[in-house]
Amino acid sequence: MAEFSGSPSGEGRRVAVVASRFNDTITTRLADGALDALVRHGVAAADIDTIWVPGAWELPAAVRRALDSERYDAVVALGAVIRGETPHFDYVAGEAARGLAQASADFAVPVGFGLLTCDTMEQAEARAGGAHGNKGWDAALAALEMADLFDQLDVPDAD
Repeated sequence: MAEFSGSPSGEGRRVAVVASRFNDTITTRLADGALDALVRHGVAAADIDTIWVPGAWELPAAVRRALDSERYDAVVALGAVIRGETPHFDYVAGEAARGLAQASADFAVPVGFGLLTCDTMEQAEARAGGAHGNKGWDAALAALEMADLFDQLDVPDAD
């Protein structure tokens, strides 16, 4: 019985980090965490492209364009949507998440999900290098692990 499990190995990989500028005090820290994780896990700095978009709503379109280029082994999507007084949060957070999942499925390339959806700025701060770690780092590791897993699954049986 075969068993497969990826490891966050970045050596020889090319990765795009697509980050939202909206709530930039949070997203800049998420991007810093993702870049740190990628480099520490073997991705050469020259093989990482950072793409900034206006907000979380624009993340799926930019990720799709990056994947369409066929330059990347993985993408890390980063953003922060903070709940406000209107239902805007629900539309942006839900559709951005759906769009990122669809992009990964359509292109069969891992998309690390680093889109924070928080009720308060304090919750976002805790997840961007605070008490709950850095979700940018976590999303980058997940993307690398999935890229490695996909590589393993792409190797034909030796039978």
